[in-house]
Formats: sequence, C-alpha cells, structure tokens
Amino acid sequence: MSGHNKWSKIKHKKAATDAKKSKVFSMYAKMITVESRRARGDKSDPGLVKAIERARSVNMPNDNIDRAITRGLGADSQSLEEVTYEAYGPGGAALIIEGITDNKNRTTPEIKHLLSSNGGNLGAQGSTLWAFTKNEDGNWQAKVNAPINQIDQEKLANLIEALEEHDDIKSVTTNADL
Repeated sequence: MSGHNKWSKIKHKKAATDAKKSKVFSMYAKMITVESRRARGDKSDPGLVKAIERARSVNMPNDNIDRAITRGLGADSQSLEEVTYEAYGPGGAALIIEGITDNKNRTTPEIKHLLSSNGGNLGAQGSTLWAFTKNEDGNWQAKVNAPINQIDQEKLANLIEALEEHDDIKSVTTNADL
C-alpha cells in the first residue's frame, strides 16, 4: 500500500500546477484576443506580436494562441475590454491595477471589495498615475518610491496577492518600497 500515498501526492501537486498554468494561459488568451480585435487579426501587428511572444514565453500551446486570435475576430470578443484601476493601499502606497474583463459592472465591485477588506481603497481616475511612468515594454514603473513600515508592507503584500488571484487582473504595480 505504500504506492497509494505517493500517487495521491503526485495527483494533488499536478492539480495545483495545472490550476496555476490554466490561470496564466487564460490571462494571456484574453490579452491575445483583445490585441487580435484591435489589429483585426493581422499577425504582423506589433501589439499582437508582443502578446504572442509573452504567451510563448510561458510555454502556451500554439493551438491556444490560434484560438485566441480567432476569438478576437468573432462577435464575442467585443465584450472583452482592458481596465485600469487606481487605488491606495495600506500606508498610502499608490497602486495601479490592470486587467481584462468581460463585465466591468462585475469586476469593479469585486476589486473595491478586495481593496476594502485588505486595507486599501479605490482612487479616482488620475489619482495615482502621477507617481508612475510607462516604460518601453508597456509596464508601469514608479517615479517616486513611498517608504512604508513593516506592518503596512505585510498588509500590502497580502492585498497584492489577493488582487493577483482575481481572474480578471493582469498586473498590479505599486510605488511602495517592499
């Protein structure tokens, strides 16, 4: 009976890694779908090329990439849109939360709930963008770093982890010194 427990452990580890891969693949598929819609399926468009390269960097299968491109040309792709939320976390740290959603009316309250239950709050449009610049890769980078104490660092780390676990969130950027 010693092999029974070993198989059980392998099965649970595989399920956990498959769930993580699935989450990453679905986010990249959404990104490719949005870029495909924007580029009208032109695979030589720089934005679509970049999205495909990012997906390939995490070993996303070509079939999934092709399906996402095709989905971007269909009628259901109209419902996907990119969203950016600006928020303040514990200790006054500025946050930029980027995501892709099919329903802003569902995602916004969920983000507000995650923020309020972890010591943060949603800011108005333009309230935190002043603290960041966009680099050539299209990622946000902090212009000014905000020092926060150890307790707020732990709360902020928990907040960022909770936000990144949300299915519609693509990235979370902060100006706090972690």
